[in-house]
Amino acid sequence: MKRNEVDRNKMTPMMAQYMEIKDNYEGVILMFRLGDFYEMFFEDAELVSHELELVLTGRNAGLDERIPMCGVPHHAVNNYIDKLIEKGYKVAICEQVEDPKTAKGVVKREVQQIISKGTVMSGELLDEKNNNYIGNVMDFNHCYIISYADISTGEFNVLMIEHDINTLVSEIVSIGIREVVLKGNVSKSIIDILRSKFKIVVSVYDEIIDLKEYKHLYEEITDIRYIEAVKHLLTYLADTQKRSLDHLQKVDIKDYKEALRMDIYTKRNLELTENTRLQTRNYSLLWLLDKTKTAMGSRMLKRWIENPLTNKIEIENRYDVVETLLEEFILKEELQGLLYQVYDLERLSGRIAYGNANAKDLLQLKKSLKVLPDIKRILEQINFYKQLNTLDEIYNLLEKSIYENPPLSLKEGYLIKEGYNSELDELKENKRGGTDFILKIEAEERNRTGIKNLKVGFNKVFGYYIEVTKGNVHLIPEDAGYERKQTLANCERYITPLLKEKEALILGAEEKIIELEYNIFISIRDTVKKYIGDIQHIAKTISEIDVLTSFAVCTEKYNYVRPTIVDERNVNVIDSRHPVVEHVMSEEFVPNDVIMDDKTEILLITGPNMAGKSTYMRQLAMIVIMAQIGCFVPCKKASLPIFDKIFTRIGASDDLVSGESTFMVEMMEANYALQNATPNSLILFDELGRGTATYDGMSLAQAIIEYIHDNVKCKTLFSTHYHELVDLASTLLKIKNIHVSAHEENGNLTFLHKIKDGSIDKSYGIHVAKLAKLPTSLIKRANEILNVYENKEKKNVFVQEKLKFDMTKDDKYNDIIEKIKELNPLDISPMEALNFLYNLKKEVDEKDND
Repeated sequence: MKRNEVDRNKMTPMMAQYMEIKDNYEGVILMFRLGDFYEMFFEDAELVSHELELVLTGRNAGLDERIPMCGVPHHAVNNYIDKLIEKGYKVAICEQVEDPKTAKGVVKREVQQIISKGTVMSGELLDEKNNNYIGNVMDFNHCYIISYADISTGEFNVLMIEHDINTLVSEIVSIGIREVVLKGNVSKSIIDILRSKFKIVVSVYDEIIDLKEYKHLYEEITDIRYIEAVKHLLTYLADTQKRSLDHLQKVDIKDYKEALRMDIYTKRNLELTENTRLQTRNYSLLWLLDKTKTAMGSRMLKRWIENPLTNKIEIENRYDVVETLLEEFILKEELQGLLYQVYDLERLSGRIAYGNANAKDLLQLKKSLKVLPDIKRILEQINFYKQLNTLDEIYNLLEKSIYENPPLSLKEGYLIKEGYNSELDELKENKRGGTDFILKIEAEERNRTGIKNLKVGFNKVFGYYIEVTKGNVHLIPEDAGYERKQTLANCERYITPLLKEKEALILGAEEKIIELEYNIFISIRDTVKKYIGDIQHIAKTISEIDVLTSFAVCTEKYNYVRPTIVDERNVNVIDSRHPVVEHVMSEEFVPNDVIMDDKTEILLITGPNMAGKSTYMRQLAMIVIMAQIGCFVPCKKASLPIFDKIFTRIGASDDLVSGESTFMVEMMEANYALQNATPNSLILFDELGRGTATYDGMSLAQAIIEYIHDNVKCKTLFSTHYHELVDLASTLLKIKNIHVSAHEENGNLTFLHKIKDGSIDKSYGIHVAKLAKLPTSLIKRANEILNVYENKEKKNVFVQEKLKFDMTKDDKYNDIIEKIKELNPLDISPMEALNFLYNLKKEVDEKDND
């Protein structure tokens, strides 16, 4: 039965209410509170019963036949919600908003919250080591604006990128946005890619409201494009969450110039935060360096690895702290012990602001605040560059008010300590007096009846009762005034007028205690809420020192050294090691030097398969990233410049958008690097050109090397099996040949994994096949075929030198071309762009008339 097929005039008032609410939430599963259950009806019921394997039942709604229905108990609803969210659904929670006892007619109900992947605040879906971002995309035709927030921590960011779908999708995936909100004018292809390929929840939402209560978040931003994007996301969050978002922090504009930039391919190729084969943290750089003691520290480390610094002063500040912690190792160990006692302050502040923090959350806050004075003392001793506020007043408030072992629910009592509120203390005293009176009644009735095992009990159905075993029932005096209430297998239960009178007093006091404790708790929580900004600031400071302490631990454990940051574009790394590979391999790792002075821009690497060319390339990138996040590095000595971008093409890579062939993707990635690299970038190209015919591939590889050498002029590592390319070193001044050595003896190959100067002219492919234990007959046949090819008359294969043309060059437009090159269209307004174009046209006309 479909919802749109029924006659609403025949429906019961409660079901009519459901239909009216559901009309406003199409495409969302509506959980409708009925007593102790959340019920779903019609298509929602059929969908949820199938997805969660629940029983599909029916309900009488006033129609000729029963409507589909399924439900879940309210106390276990979070488990069911988590499962639906994980499957990509959105869930609207519809609660009763008035007391059924006082309601006239149908109890009033309203949707209190819409939960989706990007708005989860608690539960198993919220990974403590990862941010949970919800974001939006605004299409301004010439660029895209992405704003994204983690409402569990309050973090809020915005950035501008070029108007390119591939770049947009790459950025969304790289950031890790789990839910994207788009306006209707965004290309449908973007929606399809995000939904089908990356399983990202996408919502189309056009409304933008100027919410005054959140204007302070973006009041310092002047670019209207950023402001529109932020307002769009805020409107969506306010509309779906329907509660305070006071914990959201001021919007941070992400500037590419402040961080070393890497696209999603590079992050995957280098396995910075995730192992590509296992798709987990294991065996990634993040896994290796994460010795943090707090969840928020672990999240910050991930952000640092994905966004290394380019500011030398900030990098050196981090080095100084790590070095001090290494020297003050006793303080370092004490600091680690204290950090371990700090809970996730970022997400605690989110729950407090959200209004769903319980007593255990406030106790976690109290325990965290308790160790802050000792952490502050250590930070002062090591001259840490940030101050730490200890919030003693909040600690004292929580210490004197909240019990140490409160229940999870706020409506069960036992929340507030005695001595905090005099009215509450008086009610508790009255309740204790009533309880003592019940015990007195039990003793008196035993004496009066002579029944030694008579007892007074309590349950929620009958309240207080007197229980007598059946063997002693005949001992009850006829004038005792007992009224039989319940018969069990081995006993009878009775009530008396006096017992009922005291029951009313006790239960009345208990209800008042629960209500008063709840109100007091809400008042305490609201007081703490005023300090959320301070708690978030503390969280950032704690996270930062946690990460730097983790760096110190890794440095000590893995024998890292402090790198030297230089202004010259020279790389000098002695005995470098791959941080992850050396940690997981069983045999000893072979270290290698990476030396690229001002006379060397490109290292052309040759050597057998499996010899370690890719590892050598990756370890340089890893060392650069580690150095620019403020971590010491795996080598004996390191002198490095600051790189602004890293580009890689290593191994097979997925095409994010277009479904092109592997070779096409390879060329697109190469082009992306060539077009976007600067002299301060680092490029790693591993066997570029191998995906096509030999001469095509070799020609492209040579042309790309020449282009980098003559135009890009950045540090580049280029590995190849095209041995003819090594001759480029004789014609291109800033290329140096190196190779990974191997030892061949009696047809057996031993990899030495050592980098040496010069080149080799063999790939040892058949030897590698032999190591892979291919059939002996196959290896023998391959050698026979190889000999045939080698004994044939060799073609005259040579490396084509660049042709030089003596052409008269018209350079009268050179100054105009330079102006265009220097312009960044994303940094100017549409009006400025028009003025720039007008002036260019004017200059061209003047030169043509000369």
